[in-house]
Amino acid sequence: MYPRPIPESAIWQRRLYVAVVVAILIVWLGPLFAVLLTSFRSMQDVMGGNLWGWPTQFGLIENYTAVFTQTPMAQYFVNSLIITIPSVIGVLILSTLAGFVLSRYRFPGNMLVFALFVGGNFLPHQIMMIPVRDLMVRLNLYDTTIALIIFHVAFQTGFATLFMRNFIAALPDELFQAARAEGATPFQTLMHVVIPLVRPALAALAILLFTFIWNDYFWAVVLTVSDSVKPVTAGLANLRGEWVSAWNLISAGTIVVAVPPVIMFFLMQKHFIAGLTMGAVKG
Repeated sequence: MYPRPIPESAIWQRRLYVAVVVAILIVWLGPLFAVLLTSFRSMQDVMGGNLWGWPTQFGLIENYTAVFTQTPMAQYFVNSLIITIPSVIGVLILSTLAGFVLSRYRFPGNMLVFALFVGGNFLPHQIMMIPVRDLMVRLNLYDTTIALIIFHVAFQTGFATLFMRNFIAALPDELFQAARAEGATPFQTLMHVVIPLVRPALAALAILLFTFIWNDYFWAVVLTVSDSVKPVTAGLANLRGEWVSAWNLISAGTIVVAVPPVIMFFLMQKHFIAGLTMGAVKG
């Protein structure tokens, strides 16, 4: 079922394995390194056509300063935070509540409700583009951050509920029986039994949701028009149209957009790993 480790005696196989891993890393990280290097270039280098060689002049501070002073990237950045953070919190709350009910309580239509959550994940977003846009227009929410928050909460909750439902269902039944024996209400059971045990799931889900919502481009274009509302993904596309030849500024903006999900991962990594390893060994 799992790949077998390469024995130490198989020297050529180990060398081939290392070579393949290095090649994959180069292919994977090469474009990122190229964008990062271009964000360090001066405008003279870019105008001179030096887009692939080592920079002859560095404009690190100038480029990243210009991204926030000469473009609306700061506004786009704030918009993305306003959209992403409430969306992630809302999805985590709703999916935990729904996952708890669907995994621990049997009622008529339980599997049908769960199937609706799962089935929604398979609908292509392109099919829903016009209905969602028309709905936001009728609600007078089109071209607002509220529209994107509502959309992301609604459409990410299906996947998140599937994730949390399966995680909560795997918890031992004895914990819930003991909570009922102590007279705990369902809400007390959720807060004092389930939530502490699903921290690794919440941490992993928060990372995924933050990345999905922050990097969303399709709905950012469909549901927003003005610069005062657009998140960084749509704003970066505008930046490319306005500064079409300033690849150093575009690259610097790209790096700025990519930083928050990376920071989010490293901030949550400690809690994620600690939660996963908490029950790995017996005290």
